[in-house]
Amino acid sequence: MEVAAGPRLQVASLEDIKAGRVTDVYFDRTMRVLRARGVDPHVRAEFFAKSLPKGWPWAVFAGVEECLTVLADLPVTVRCLEEGTVFRPGQPVMEITGRYSAFAVFETALLGFFCQASGIATQAARCKRLAGDRIVASFGARRMHPALAPMIERNAYLGGCDGVSVIASADLIGAPPTGTMPHTLILLLGDTVEAVRAFDEVIDPAVRRVALIDTFNDEKFEAVRVAEALGDRLFAVRLDTPASRRGNFRQILEEVRWELDLRGYRHVRLFVSGGITETTIRELNDLVDAYGVGADIAAAPIVDYSMDIVEVEGRPRAKRGKRSGAKSLWRCPVCLADAVTPLGLRPEHPGCDGTFAELLTPLVENGRVVRPLTSVREIRDFVPSQVARLDV
Repeated sequence: MEVAAGPRLQVASLEDIKAGRVTDVYFDRTMRVLRARGVDPHVRAEFFAKSLPKGWPWAVFAGVEECLTVLADLPVTVRCLEEGTVFRPGQPVMEITGRYSAFAVFETALLGFFCQASGIATQAARCKRLAGDRIVASFGARRMHPALAPMIERNAYLGGCDGVSVIASADLIGAPPTGTMPHTLILLLGDTVEAVRAFDEVIDPAVRRVALIDTFNDEKFEAVRVAEALGDRLFAVRLDTPASRRGNFRQILEEVRWELDLRGYRHVRLFVSGGITETTIRELNDLVDAYGVGADIAAAPIVDYSMDIVEVEGRPRAKRGKRSGAKSLWRCPVCLADAVTPLGLRPEHPGCDGTFAELLTPLVENGRVVRPLTSVREIRDFVPSQVARLDV
């Protein structure tokens, strides 16, 4: 019987990725064949998503910063969208040109960077678009591998979340972590009000006081008790009620709101978490002030990008079902109309008085990054400026 090695995190290191070990084996075998034949053409490869999950009409392009951990060291030239740009199915989002051997074994990793990051950012953008000016916090790190938490929450924030819960994730984006209190604190102290008072005594006053009110008793009675205990210091009450106890969740929230308002606590906001989805937000948005969204964002469906060769040694060449040759992606900033054309062929605008602008711009030239990275906070401002004008 083979003895297992000691426990270890089952994740690849950056060194593994850059060494080409995180690749589908057929790319490794392809390179062995090409080397044996002395073939190493200069190619143009294009990244795009033929369709989007759940019938999404658009997605948010994300994952550029991680891709640069690989691309910045390669003798290739890259054009791509600005991170955070909204795109539609079938549109090119990135292009790599160079000797095929320079990047062949990194296709798997590059697609992985983009596919998951874009899915998370898109789902966050959709939730925030539906929530409007309500708070949306990312609470989903516990649903995924902990090594991925910073990546997940960075892209949730990029897409529009107002805060993230994990300390390392908050450090990455340069913002304070967001969180209230767990049921554990209330269970260990034995009473909701006792736990709320202890939190208020110990935790920095800059942290908003949000009381969890569904551990022991009916939510509306606990809401009144914590409001009486903290008064003006209470920012919100949070309901994380299990599905087995919710019944009509909207009715529970209406009762809580009524009892708080009746007693003069109109300033106390309603925060809901636990299984929150786009559907929940649509149903409760006129009543709720903040959402903690977990798996709906953290386990968002991936954006299924592919990478395809579209040019070999300067000549257009592509597989069946794929348009060959270099391309431009154009967008009108006024009406958000898009057009894909052969590289550099500016289309005529069919509608408004706006002017098409090229979205695929240089990022890397022969391994040198030529476009500064945009901060995650700037990207987060950019995303809603586009999404606000789109349907979900």
